[in-house]
Amino acid sequence: MDSLGIGLIGTGFMGKCHALAYGSVKAVFGNVPETRLEVLCDVPADKANSFANQFGFARGTDDWKDLVADPKVDIVCITTPNKVHKDMATAALYAGKHVHLEKPMALTLEDANAMLALSRETGAKTIVGYNYLHNPAFRHAQKLISEGAIGRIVHFRGAVDEDYQADPELAWTWRATKADAGLGTLGDLGCHLISLATGLVGPIESLVAETRTVHATRPMGEGALERRDVENEDIASALLTFENGVHGVISTSRSAWGRKSYIGFEVHGTEGMITFDQERMNELRLYQNRGPLAEQGFKTLLTGPAHPPYGQFVPAAGHQLGFNDLKVIEAHEFLCAISEGRDALPSFKEALHFEAVIHAIAESGMTGTRVQIAAI
Repeated sequence: MDSLGIGLIGTGFMGKCHALAYGSVKAVFGNVPETRLEVLCDVPADKANSFANQFGFARGTDDWKDLVADPKVDIVCITTPNKVHKDMATAALYAGKHVHLEKPMALTLEDANAMLALSRETGAKTIVGYNYLHNPAFRHAQKLISEGAIGRIVHFRGAVDEDYQADPELAWTWRATKADAGLGTLGDLGCHLISLATGLVGPIESLVAETRTVHATRPMGEGALERRDVENEDIASALLTFENGVHGVISTSRSAWGRKSYIGFEVHGTEGMITFDQERMNELRLYQNRGPLAEQGFKTLLTGPAHPPYGQFVPAAGHQLGFNDLKVIEAHEFLCAISEGRDALPSFKEALHFEAVIHAIAESGMTGTRVQIAAI
């Protein structure tokens, strides 16, 4: 193919991240199809036109259906609020477009299953925005595990926390409703941790969990007396059993003061341990029980060109990659999958497993019972 036209719906945090990624992926990697930034959608129209000019798109529109129908658009990037993901992705698939969708796929597992079935029926390529999977440090952790650097894996422990909902007087938003957001911290943060856990250990078989809403109501605006209920969870914790028998413990909170983008995990093996903290995203820590006891200890691996694809961005170790760079790697993965005729990672299939797990955590939190994860 000569080139692929990009259509972007949404201009917020992740919308800008997508625009930067597709605008620079060719310069960073080289070995991808040419991309054209064709159509940007937001409301109202003047906002769409302004951001189209800022981000370098050929035109703006305030009608996402117009974007999906445009014959110049080959890839539809969806970075909108959760409740419209399903409708937009479904329309794009029916129109024969490839879909780059920010998580979650949908508000319900029923809708997410239908989206996977439709993608298989149309043959379109899909990818979901689990950008932490593309961190060179994470990829090196996968490599170390596959090579047996810490022996047989026996336990996974992880947490993902932020404090954007820690203040009880923070105004109510759509994120507090099941109809607009679906799950709370599980859908926003916990799914990222599940993606990392399965990427390191494998699919999850069953779990038992607890969930809590920390702040039951929120004011309808700054200083407002009227308050509205928070319908989804602020905190969730779960005991996991992976399909390979490994045990795991995870927790997630959107009400953890001081945490900004904390995604920490430990992978315990019979011969050592790997640890990671997303707030120090260019470092991986490795412990191996080798050599004299007096000299054993954790060593810090600082990512550099020896950890692909770090070297595509900068030729010197220690200069560090950032959050937006992970989306460039994700865009590269998607463009290569399209040009090579293979599935991208994570496609709707993998993302559906992540979402099946977080919905199982929510179910277990309500029933207090262990929940089996259905095979995809």
